[in-house]
Amino acid sequence: MRDGARRPIPEVPLSTLSTQHAPPAAPSQIRTVAWASAIGSTIEWYDFFLYGTAAALVFDKQFFPALDPVVGTIAAFGTLAVGFGARILGGLIFGHFGDRIGRRTTLIVSLLVMGLATVGIGLLPNYDRIGVAAPLLLVLLRVVQGIGLGGEWGGAVVLTLEHAPDKRRGLWGSFPQLGTPAGLLLANGAFLACSTLLDRADYLAWGWRIPFLLSVVLIGIGLYLRVHVQESPEFVERVRHDGPSRAPLRAVLVRHWRRVLLAAIILVGNSAVSYVFMVYMLSYGAKVQGLSKPFMLAAVIAGTLAWLITSPLWALAGDRFGLRDIFVYGTATRIAWSLVFFPVVDTGNRPLIIGYMVVMGVIISMTYAPVGTLAAGFFPVDVRYSGASIAYQIASLLGGGITPLVAASIYAATGTSWSITAYTCVISLLSLLASLAIPRE
Repeated sequence: MRDGARRPIPEVPLSTLSTQHAPPAAPSQIRTVAWASAIGSTIEWYDFFLYGTAAALVFDKQFFPALDPVVGTIAAFGTLAVGFGARILGGLIFGHFGDRIGRRTTLIVSLLVMGLATVGIGLLPNYDRIGVAAPLLLVLLRVVQGIGLGGEWGGAVVLTLEHAPDKRRGLWGSFPQLGTPAGLLLANGAFLACSTLLDRADYLAWGWRIPFLLSVVLIGIGLYLRVHVQESPEFVERVRHDGPSRAPLRAVLVRHWRRVLLAAIILVGNSAVSYVFMVYMLSYGAKVQGLSKPFMLAAVIAGTLAWLITSPLWALAGDRFGLRDIFVYGTATRIAWSLVFFPVVDTGNRPLIIGYMVVMGVIISMTYAPVGTLAAGFFPVDVRYSGASIAYQIASLLGGGITPLVAASIYAATGTSWSITAYTCVISLLSLLASLAIPRE
């Protein structure tokens, strides 16, 4: 029967979803898909994080110079949040086509959309050159970036997961997650190199554009890898049996919206704390505490390196002890550690700040490594790309997208970092309570 997509999609008990697999692919193909997903995801996150780093360090001067410095920072972070809103749109669009025509083709298109928008930002004239058109075009390119990334995460996680054997789903499902810290390392490393090697005038005039323009090289690498990846065996088997899904997006929004909501709440705390750690801390340390921008970049890089190195270890622990337990314990630990986040930075003690950021990177990896496998496992094959993408992008908007903007606004209103700490801890607590609903493997 080939009209299966028109039949009602039954609610599958959440506890059984993780076992619904086609026979896994050959080990060599699993490794190829996993590394291709990790590298492709790294490239897309590099593109996306370039904007976040630039928003914290230079965009207020380049595109909002007429504003008060505090208001300019808020405006720069506001354009950052716009990209997260566009990510939901990207999740809707790419999730639909990923469940309709396949994961592989959709991921190739998302990479192109993201990369070309990033290069466009690198070529964009600033406010002094074209006036108000500069911030307007910046917002437009940020929207295009967000649409591209909205289709990346869900597709990379789902494609890798659907190639993996059951006993190593945590490990292989963590490979696309490596793209986040790896992309952040590349983005911050590129900005650190430019700001260190160039004098301040050249850096502000044109040096900040170099990391954006380098995306051209990365696009070529990513396309080469993704063209040589095979389609998901679970997706192929599903299409062979029932034909392509006719309306996966409708099925997700009508029949699986509770799962989307639950997954989004579980993910939102991770996203909020991560973006304080990755983006807002650059602005806070430099502008509020007077720490040098190169030092703050170096601190974030140190923490991100710890995040990258320890992610596979937490994924392996999840395969052995349960992904759900690793995520729950990691969330509780992250809440406790977040209480001293700003007080440590407020000391101005550089070795202490570096050490704190390294430990924070390890804790974030504890919750980030298993989250892709957990989120994708909430949904059946028919709607997995759509469901995982929409849930993740909603969480990213409510957590990461608005958090730097809210943090800057709260600090401007209260004059104390404790208000930001309270905000992130409350969000993380909601995620912790929601994660208790995840069934044990």
